[in-house]
Amino acid sequence: MSKYFITGGAGFLGINLTRYLLEKGHSVVSYDFAETYGYPEENLETITVVRGDIRDLETMKGAMAGSDIVVHTAAALPLYSKEDIHSTDIDGSRNVLIAAKENGIKRVIQISSTAVYGIPDHHPLLEDDKLVGVGPYGVAKIEAEKVCAQFREEGMIVPIIRPKSFIGPERLGVFALFYDWAQDGRGFPMIGSGNNRYQLLDVYDLCVSIYLCATLDDDIVNDTFNIGAEEYTTMKEDYQAVLDRAGFGKKIHGFPAAPMIWTLRFLELLHLSPLYKWVYETASKDSFVSIEKAKKVLGFNPIYSNKDALIRNYEWYLAHKSEFENSSGVSHRVPWKQGILSIAKLFF
Repeated sequence: MSKYFITGGAGFLGINLTRYLLEKGHSVVSYDFAETYGYPEENLETITVVRGDIRDLETMKGAMAGSDIVVHTAAALPLYSKEDIHSTDIDGSRNVLIAAKENGIKRVIQISSTAVYGIPDHHPLLEDDKLVGVGPYGVAKIEAEKVCAQFREEGMIVPIIRPKSFIGPERLGVFALFYDWAQDGRGFPMIGSGNNRYQLLDVYDLCVSIYLCATLDDDIVNDTFNIGAEEYTTMKEDYQAVLDRAGFGKKIHGFPAAPMIWTLRFLELLHLSPLYKWVYETASKDSFVSIEKAKKVLGFNPIYSNKDALIRNYEWYLAHKSEFENSSGVSHRVPWKQGILSIAKLFF
């Protein structure tokens, strides 16, 4: 069995990937700047929890020693400052690769993002489409991929995974807002008609794709792969499935996109809304990638549709809401403060 080193191991993806790997019989080193891992797995002999920052090369290099495979999930999300995004997502990614190389670890799996495609003018998106960074986060993800390409040229195996927005157990963030409204018997507003198609991804399927990149032959995986759900309909229909599951007979309500976007821009400027530009400026547009390359090359076969993933995440939210109802922050593992949107909730 292999020893996996996971950056961002205390994050949403890190937690789920750790559990997935432990079930496969592997051991894990979880490396994260979070003060605590916070889950029972921390007490297992097969997991080592190390608190550290990927911007601290020497500490990370020491923690990584003896590992077989690195999975780099750590990132500063769009709500972080431009400086933190650059130092974490670009410089930190370079540090991860340097630490792996100096520890003699040949394979590093980079978790990138479909944000590298910007706001596209066609669909589905393919891995060789033009990359356009929107905002500091999108730019940083593109630059981090360039760093990966440099280390590939030096002989390392660096699979790059570009996942769609992924959800599942432990995922809160902006989705907690929607689930809060649903469980309180409220409808939900949607930017635009909701007739656009916006592909999501269940975190379990993402873990499967990572494991394929970790275990298949070097010449197969040393490439870039889009990962997303295979089955998805319109945003309105997919999200309505959660309201139907909530059981109050409420509906998704579409509103003209332009005035909503301008309103949300203003509210963001005043720090009254948790929604940032990438969320509200793309929510009314089509957003889906081709996963044919991953299916053909890796044998990737996602099992969860958009509706499945949303409902699975919602049911986890209902089962665990007492554990986080008094917490908030900017990561995916805590709810985001609703701000003035909590008032809007009263009208639905």
